[in-house]
Amino acid sequence: MSKRRQAVLLTLASVELALTATAVADLAFRPRDDVRGRKGLWWAGILVQPFGPIAYLLWGRRRPRA
Repeated sequence: MSKRRQAVLLTLASVELALTATAVADLAFRPRDDVRGRKGLWWAGILVQPFGPIAYLLWGRRRPRA
């Protein structure tokens, strides 16, 4: 594998890991009432890479009430 492909792969893997870690931490500490849908389903959804963490971060969280 060329150096360029290795760099691209490492970058994409790092982004995926960061998104997954962010989604897991958020879901673990977010109250149940602030999650759209059931938390158990979101835990399973986060494992669907790379779309699960992105979906949770975009649509799984309720916005804070003003």
